[in-house]
Amino acid sequence: MRLSAGILLYRHRAGGALEVLLVHPGGPFWRRRDVGAWTIPKGAPLDGEDSETAARREFAEELGAPAVGPLTPLGRIRQKGGKWVEAFALEGAFDPRTLSSNRFTTEWPPRSGNISTFPEVDRADWFSLAEARDKINEAQRPLLDLLVDALASIEARPEV
Repeated sequence: MRLSAGILLYRHRAGGALEVLLVHPGGPFWRRRDVGAWTIPKGAPLDGEDSETAARREFAEELGAPAVGPLTPLGRIRQKGGKWVEAFALEGAFDPRTLSSNRFTTEWPPRSGNISTFPEVDRADWFSLAEARDKINEAQRPLLDLLVDALASIEARPEV
């Protein structure tokens, strides 16, 4: 089974409005794509690495900042290509201006023999849920509903 693990960072704005942080893939293939191209920071676990550890590592690699705090499991969704994404929610802050993504190399243009280096993530931004539904990869859209459900469940719990 092909699996990626990732973190859906969220925050509450003044007045309680919920916002989520999404990232835009770097590289020439994604350069002109916007609607439906954004995603949560995610990636494949290393050998022997559990999903939570992989999600935290990928977050740090793609954003250049650690994922600090307790993670709330959101569950798994299956993308069109068959890859599973196990997601976790994390309440937190991130300033998109501080983005410092790891990089990858690829032959570009294809079959040119030229090797180029690109950031894995070229942008990050906060979106309202309505905006995020348009921006996020369609297969990951259910993660937004899972987040809303998880937050409703947390808020409904009686205090101990």
